[in-house]
Amino acid sequence: MARPVEFRAVDGGKHHGNKPNNEITSETFAKTRRLFFAAVAFFVVALAGSAAHAQTGPFAGMAGYWSGGGTITLDDGSSERIRCRATYAVGAGGNGLNQTLTCASDSYKFNLASNLMAQGAAISGTWTEATRNVSGTIEGRAGNGVFNVIASAAGFTANLTLTTHGNKQSVVIKSDTALRSAAISLSRS
Repeated sequence: MARPVEFRAVDGGKHHGNKPNNEITSETFAKTRRLFFAAVAFFVVALAGSAAHAQTGPFAGMAGYWSGGGTITLDDGSSERIRCRATYAVGAGGNGLNQTLTCASDSYKFNLASNLMAQGAAISGTWTEATRNVSGTIEGRAGNGVFNVIASAAGFTANLTLTTHGNKQSVVIKSDTALRSAAISLSRS
């Protein structure tokens, strides 16, 4: 017991190597805060750089989940309300797109999937419609958030126009099949 008393007397009543708790806390907090702000600044710069440089193709900014509704017109002239959801996966610096679009009304349903690539303003790729087991090709052009493409297969042609402005999107489909046309508005969730 004599040893701790001598130790305290030499260091003014403190144990050697110990600091008061508030000094440790404020030093640690200051270092942690500087590291936190440095990490935040790094991620902000990295994200700004990747958004500006890595995603410059026509599909940049489209990634995510979209949902909404609209109307379809069938070959007998009747029209119905329709609900839709879409998923867009963007790659290749904004020049590649994998898309799924599922829509259903009371009597009609379609599941459209496409795999597209852009070279400049030209778009090409493939599509499938699962409920009718049909597949084909897509050719078209893109510019300023507007995509005009033709989807074709044996005995089938449809014109599709997709317009994107931020988190809002409109899709218009016109064909000469049982589904004469569709007008759909989507919002990104």
